[in-house]
Amino acid sequence: MLARRALQLRWQSLRGQVFLPNHSGVCWTTRLYSSAASDAARTQGSGRPVDGVTTGADSAGPLATGIPLPIAAKMGLRAPPPPSGQNSSASSQASQPFQRTAQIARHLNSNSDSSSAPAATMSGYTVRKVAAQNTLEHRVYIEKDGVPVSPFHDVPLYANQEQTILNMVVEIPRWTNGKLEISKEELLNPIKQDIKKGKLRFVRNCFPHKGYLWNYGAFPQTWEDPNTVHPETKAKGDNDPLDVCEIGELVGYPGQIKQVKVLGVMALLDEEETDWKVIVIDVNDPLAPKLNDVEDVERHLPGLLRATNEWFRIYKIPDGKPENQFAFTGECKNKAYAMDVIRECAEAWERLITGKTQPGSVSTTNTTVEHSPSRVPVQSLPPLPPHEELPPAKIDASIDKWFFISGASA
Repeated sequence: MLARRALQLRWQSLRGQVFLPNHSGVCWTTRLYSSAASDAARTQGSGRPVDGVTTGADSAGPLATGIPLPIAAKMGLRAPPPPSGQNSSASSQASQPFQRTAQIARHLNSNSDSSSAPAATMSGYTVRKVAAQNTLEHRVYIEKDGVPVSPFHDVPLYANQEQTILNMVVEIPRWTNGKLEISKEELLNPIKQDIKKGKLRFVRNCFPHKGYLWNYGAFPQTWEDPNTVHPETKAKGDNDPLDVCEIGELVGYPGQIKQVKVLGVMALLDEEETDWKVIVIDVNDPLAPKLNDVEDVERHLPGLLRATNEWFRIYKIPDGKPENQFAFTGECKNKAYAMDVIRECAEAWERLITGKTQPGSVSTTNTTVEHSPSRVPVQSLPPLPPHEELPPAKIDASIDKWFFISGASA
């Protein structure tokens, strides 16, 4: 109750403005009530929550799943009814911002936490969750038709023969803060939350952003080779699968396998390592037919690439680290360049999985790659812990704090 009251006071201090993320994750503001709406009309609507959406024959389950309750939904924002006696034209115009606010609030409130995400994902893939989210023990394993597989090594990179559609493993749902990632070192590479000095890692909220701007994840069967210096970035790889930012309108869940089309790529230079960020969109997204290259992103989602650049540039500053830098002066390279980067990282993974490159601490155990010396029979693997549907563990309230960074756009 105290937390709710604190939120109410915070929102009152914003003088009636609501900060809500749009479908690209960038925050925008809208007045809660127009000047035409009286205080008496400020009542909550009872809109029906937007349920998960099933799409396409290649998608076995709901895609809109597993997001924590954002501030707008916590406040129970709904559109007020128009004042009585208002003419229909004026009422329609006045109600548009209310309808948009209510629509987003209902969407955000439709899935209050990722523990409610369904087990089913694309083409027979399922997730097996172990322990509660926001704990050191939490793991998300991937299974194919009930058989454990590695999201790093066993999920194929390409989803069609033409190699125009790729599989993406979602690690972090949009608008969340927990830094989840494929564990390179553990057997079968489950998804877990990153740890630093024995504590779980969360990204900070740099105003006006909330958590990650996109569904963030990785391409399977790719690897950024730390032994190789890229000729254009002049920096070695970061020893991770290739990072992916999926910009579609639906929020994913950890372990979800999305089929995506590639649009472009940015080259982040993170602590003197090349850390590519590939921009993609879910092929089932309504905008997917209109987005075929990087220039289409700016045309249909203006500001998203700029916000993406800013987010990666400043997100470590609240933790006392310097601003990140980009190769190519921050330019988002086009689809053709991105596909070349993907092929290079796929070739690096091929050398890793076949033993031509020493893996170091990376676990290359897999169950499907026939030409890999690290392939093992499924029967030889230790049994996985049972699937658990547990509510997320409580996190410190400071994770929701906003940080205001000098030089960041608002």
